Amino acid sequence: MNKTPETEQEMNSAKPPLETELENQAQMDAESTETSELEELKAKAADWESKHQYLYAEFETFKRRTIKERSDLIKFGPESLIKDLLGVMDNLERAIEHSGSENSVLIDGVKMTLKQFQDALHKKGVTLVETEGKNFDPHFHEAVGQENSELAQGKILRTEQKGYSLHGRLLRPARVILSAGPKETKE
Repeated sequence: MNKTPETEQEMNSAKPPLETELENQAQMDAESTETSELEELKAKAADWESKHQYLYAEFETFKRRTIKERSDLIKFGPESLIKDLLGVMDNLERAIEHSGSENSVLIDGVKMTLKQFQDALHKKGVTLVETEGKNFDPHFHEAVGQENSELAQGKILRTEQKGYSLHGRLLRPARVILSAGPKETKE
């Protein structure tokens, strides 16, 4: 018998139905395995992407916090030194207040030193806490006494010790005497 190309094709296409079904099943199993592997890989990729986004956000927060901490350290770093120097400035002011007319050249030198000292602190962000004629504010003032006066009750009468702040942060509260209001007279 002579095999012709047509008869060979017919023979190949005429496979038993069981063999064709098994081949189809194997092909479907391979496709479903590939699909499940693909879905598993997609889920892993999504998980990694989620973790990446979380870590990126966490790192950005860390960077912002570090920048703020560094800025605050530069801004408020000399706070303890400035607190110590405020006592020196107070003593220079007391020396000027208690000096008489004697040694006016020496007093002029102390005044110039005090002015230079105040200017240097001002350049670093130190400001004086306002007191005279203001209402008492417990955030910036410390009441050390109370006296009768013509001012309304709760107004600051005078300052016993100046208060200072550094870039808005209180270094030392101003110690003040408050007005108790006018003295009541007994009739």
